[in-house]
Amino acid sequence: MSNKLDLCSGLNEAAQRIHADAKQKGFWDSERETGTLLMLMVSELAEALEADRHGRYANRTTFACNPDGKSEEEQFRSHIKDTLEDEMADTMIRILDFCGAKGIDIEWHINQKLAYNRTREHRHGKAY
Repeated sequence: MSNKLDLCSGLNEAAQRIHADAKQKGFWDSERETGTLLMLMVSELAEALEADRHGRYANRTTFACNPDGKSEEEQFRSHIKDTLEDEMADTMIRILDFCGAKGIDIEWHINQKLAYNRTREHRHGKAY
């Protein structure tokens, strides 16, 4: 059995699309400091934690059904925005935007890390 898993196909393309969108919206009009960008990723995870602590989860069924005939934007605000899932999406968007901006081949790096991790001991030798 090969240690190669290509679980990340499409992430590099997503990173490029997300970065292009961020540039178009003005987020890259000037050079951005790496530390700030990393902390913005962390802040999205903190928002995900708060959403979970407050029991805010996406309601995809009501969003899809749209029983009140709301616009898609209104539906999003009512049933998706500021939920755990929404904040996790924000986290991924920030990570992929960063990868796109820095030219990181995230697919290759994830696949290499997954292959390496499969060679490691139980819990990688840690208690948790």
